[in-house]
Amino acid sequence: MTQVDERERDDQAVLRFIERFSSVFTESGMPRMPSRVFVALLATDSGRLTAAELADLLRVSPAAISGAVRYLTQVNLVSREREIGTRRDVYRVFDDVWYEALFRRDQMFRRWEGPLKEGVDVLGPESAAGKRIGETLMFFRFIHSELPNLLAHWRAYRDEHLGS
Repeated sequence: MTQVDERERDDQAVLRFIERFSSVFTESGMPRMPSRVFVALLATDSGRLTAAELADLLRVSPAAISGAVRYLTQVNLVSREREIGTRRDVYRVFDDVWYEALFRRDQMFRRWEGPLKEGVDVLGPESAAGKRIGETLMFFRFIHSELPNLLAHWRAYRDEHLGS
């Protein structure tokens, strides 16, 4: 595979890639602008861009970027950082974005446990709704118990293929 320096890349080809790959996320349920911003960040070597850089790259307004990064930070796919020595925010995709997304999702599953238990109690464990909520609780408990092993296996697999 040929190594292409970021300065030598065909900007139009990069934009076409961003549009094509972000449409996959959009078809999977992610809103369109957050999909575009997320893929744009993935497609930069630094993994970091300011709102102005994102707006310029994607040819959209800064307001569109603002809403998109708000969504992406809420779902833990992007972090917002202050650029050192300035008042500008920089948006960054995590180096191991999928690991981080699953790790943070696991924390969310734990927060859901209390309300789900309450739902089973309120609806009655033998009612159809109570059984559905109970199965949901059981599913998230299962995922929560299996996720640490899955993430450890991912790290080992990644290190084996990419080096540590």
